[in-house]
Amino acid sequence: MQATKNTGKSISLAAKKKKKRKLKKYLGLYLMALPAMIYIFINNYMPLFGMQIAFRKLDYSKGVFRGDFVGLKNFEFLFSTRDAFIMIRNTVLYNLLFIVVGTVLGLAMAILFNEIKSKKLSRIYQSSVLIPYFISMVVVSYLAFSFLSAENGFINNTLLRAFGKEDVSWYAEPKYWPYILLFIHMWKGIGYSILMYTARLITINDEYYEAATLDGASKWQKVWRITLPMLKPVMIMMFILALGRMFYSDFGLFYQIPMGSGQLYNVTTTIDTYSFRALMKIGDITKSTATGVFQSLVGFILILLANMTIRKISKEDALF
Repeated sequence: MQATKNTGKSISLAAKKKKKRKLKKYLGLYLMALPAMIYIFINNYMPLFGMQIAFRKLDYSKGVFRGDFVGLKNFEFLFSTRDAFIMIRNTVLYNLLFIVVGTVLGLAMAILFNEIKSKKLSRIYQSSVLIPYFISMVVVSYLAFSFLSAENGFINNTLLRAFGKEDVSWYAEPKYWPYILLFIHMWKGIGYSILMYTARLITINDEYYEAATLDGASKWQKVWRITLPMLKPVMIMMFILALGRMFYSDFGLFYQIPMGSGQLYNVTTTIDTYSFRALMKIGDITKSTATGVFQSLVGFILILLANMTIRKISKEDALF
């Protein structure tokens, strides 16, 4: 018995020493991650307490968190108006369009950049497409206005007149805006997609391509048989993350770029811009919170369903 106890103590001491060694080994990494963890806790987890506002009546006399419980009443304004179908349709269809075009364009450009043999030129090209990602959407809106302005815009005054075409009142013509918004979204965000795909591309072993060359494979066959299968995990991850934001929209893209033109509401109104415009008049934060809760809940369900489907098809490619 005594020998067994001594053995147990020695094992526990060894385990404690092992934990201490691990702690010392990774202490620097833990300290580096600490600011990010604090930010995530404050920005992402602390606000969860405020979700209860979505189910209460706004009553400042009782306190923000002490209003009467009203159930799902605050969610009704999202679906009770005639604009409900338009804003949900626009939000979902634009996101589907961005996912498809962004995936195809991001893959194509990342593969093309990867074919550049000069590292200096490759870095210059990659940096040039990534710069717009960091530009404020307010700045982008004025850049767009300099091109689209009916009176002084570059397109009307230079391009259209050079071809003998009549001026276009861009901010009053809804039919052009799905293309304009798609172009601006791609121009601003494609650099991030290229960066993600490039990070995976540089890890692919060159021996695969050398072996394919010896077998007489063409460039297209190498891309189809080697590059795309290797990029599949990144493509799936980005697809799932994009799907989780299916009921969100880039507020700056749909609010700042159209410059608040009422004639474009039919093609630029999304859940975010609709809630903002409505609540600027109502001033009811409970309905604003309800919008956020609805978007988060639907996004969470979509991520679970997408991951569940991928797990059934290819378990190793699922996120969790």
